[in-house]
Amino acid sequence: MEVDHKDLKEDLLPLRAVKHVELYCGNAKQSAYYYRLALGFSFVAYQGPETGVRDRVSYVLQQDKITLVLTTPIRSDSPITDFLVKHGDGVRDIALETSDAEKAYNMTTERGAKSVAEPYIIEDENGKMKLATVEAYGDTVHTFVENMDYAGPFMPKFQATPKDTLARPVGLTYIDHIVGNMDWNKMDEAVDFYQNVFGFSKFVSFDDKDISTEYSALRSTVVSNQNKWIKFPINEPAEGMRKSQIEEYVTFNNGPGVQHVAMSTDNIIETISKMRAQGVDFLNTPSSYYDDLLDRVGDIDEQLKTLAELGILVDRDDKGYMLQLFTKPVEDRPTLFFEIIQRKGAESFGKGNFKALFESIEREQERRGNL
Repeated sequence: MEVDHKDLKEDLLPLRAVKHVELYCGNAKQSAYYYRLALGFSFVAYQGPETGVRDRVSYVLQQDKITLVLTTPIRSDSPITDFLVKHGDGVRDIALETSDAEKAYNMTTERGAKSVAEPYIIEDENGKMKLATVEAYGDTVHTFVENMDYAGPFMPKFQATPKDTLARPVGLTYIDHIVGNMDWNKMDEAVDFYQNVFGFSKFVSFDDKDISTEYSALRSTVVSNQNKWIKFPINEPAEGMRKSQIEEYVTFNNGPGVQHVAMSTDNIIETISKMRAQGVDFLNTPSSYYDDLLDRVGDIDEQLKTLAELGILVDRDDKGYMLQLFTKPVEDRPTLFFEIIQRKGAESFGKGNFKALFESIEREQERRGNL
């Protein structure tokens, strides 16, 4: 593992945080039901034919500072349909909050980003927002979102919905990081994009000695903006005896894309307990993982028996420790999944858990016949 802080500086772009994550779905209405009852998100805003939008329907779901937008096409000739045929349900847009969308767009396109949508204003009776969009990797994009004077439920052209009586919150608080999977030997290209175009810094990197099992391996580099509110680990396969989880993802996603979204909680035991009770499937952690856990990570506040019952992983760095657990893929294709994470000082990404995590993923790959 290599940690690189030497080039930390002021942000090149006026970015604040991840504004929202938009997922394209084959049936957003049914997907929203799962996200509300299983993951605890509240349905807060809607866009569709009833609001004057003729080609799509979008459901806005929120839990604390996390906003997900589930969008489905209602016309067969929609480009959203093309995305779904190619990739299945998955993340299309990692929208970034900014104080100046036009500046962010101009600076990134001047530095090599490909334009998707030039700056434009959307407005309704609640005010205005300025948006602009550039390509990221694969068919993933970044929309820069500037709130000019908007005071409505989500964005102009969306209508607020009644208080959600179905949602069962689980204590998720904010997006910790979002992971992108690249094809063979494409990680450095994506890292360079974020460094040279977005002005991000290399936060930490892992090679195949850090992330490997008996069968497979991968490489990963984490890039972030300077305030660390936006962190993107970038993965690629490395040589191994069998197909890695990254290869499986790229095969079924038909190219690069978002592998998982990590969401923070202040009480992972309570969060995981609720999510399991509400039907969320998590990767299995072998009981042997806990045999020497305290020898590896030192003293922790949580009861080891409780962590073992819930399958929660623990790792420590020089700043503290962190707890994490990963869902199984939430789609039928083995692509997108979620990570639940609680940080108690640690800034790391669970290097000490990589072997146990990937062996668990490999067991699932083997069940699918893809290892």
